[in-house]
Amino acid sequence: MRLFVTGAGGMLGRAVVQGAARDGHGVLGAARLHLDVTDREAVMRRIGDEQPEVVINCAAYTDVDGAESDPLAAMAVNDAGAGNVAAAAAAAGAAIIHLSTDYVFDGSKRGPWLESDPTGPLGAYGESKLAGELAVADANASHAIVRTAWLFGAGAKNFVDTMLALGDQREEVSVVTDQIGCPTWTGHLAGALVALAARPQDTGIHHIAGAGACSWNELAQEVFQRAAIECRVLPTTSDAFPRPAARPANSVLASERPDPIVLAPWRVGVAEYLAKRVPA
Repeated sequence: MRLFVTGAGGMLGRAVVQGAARDGHGVLGAARLHLDVTDREAVMRRIGDEQPEVVINCAAYTDVDGAESDPLAAMAVNDAGAGNVAAAAAAAGAAIIHLSTDYVFDGSKRGPWLESDPTGPLGAYGESKLAGELAVADANASHAIVRTAWLFGAGAKNFVDTMLALGDQREEVSVVTDQIGCPTWTGHLAGALVALAARPQDTGIHHIAGAGACSWNELAQEVFQRAAIECRVLPTTSDAFPRPAARPANSVLASERPDPIVLAPWRVGVAEYLAKRVPA
């Protein structure tokens, strides 16, 4: 396949480019520095020149708290930018795979969130991502929207690396127990996105995240155990760490699709990431 990846300088985009190349696909990626997805003319021109079969849009505004003070910046990338990429793909005769998030949900459900569940973002970031889903679906009939959660991997700040740094500095850390989700290693998700690119008939929304679920507290414990770091993980709640943007209490994703792409358990993702990780 001929693939084009936007946001290729980010944590996920970088993993997608590397994974596609390893699998023998023709893949080109453009980082934000070289392709600003908010520039519609530039996006149309670049994707038109490259003529890919599938575009994987990993470009995103990901500052959840920052979006609360600057919602227009989030909307520019996550809504209008996503629509630009989808429209450019359609004009080039390409399908699009667009990355979305668990933050389109309000976190109130008791069980895992399914693709057909009603959305209800708690903040500006989630609102911008939900708007982007609609923009992509409207601009390109051949679309797959992939909601994922709790990403960690090489190339950007993430929870696993933060815990490793804190574990080296402290004897104990306090981590919340009242937020649960599906930790997802970018290495696993990247492989799933490339596999999905080969399934053009699988349009619509997909939930793809690390199998199983845990709290942030449990994830921290797993990281320290795997890394052989002696650091106690104390329980606390979200109220003890007030932030500008509310987080969903339940971010667990599951799929109701008849033939879903299922990732390895989140603990396997942690283990594989730590085995491959190059210390900062």
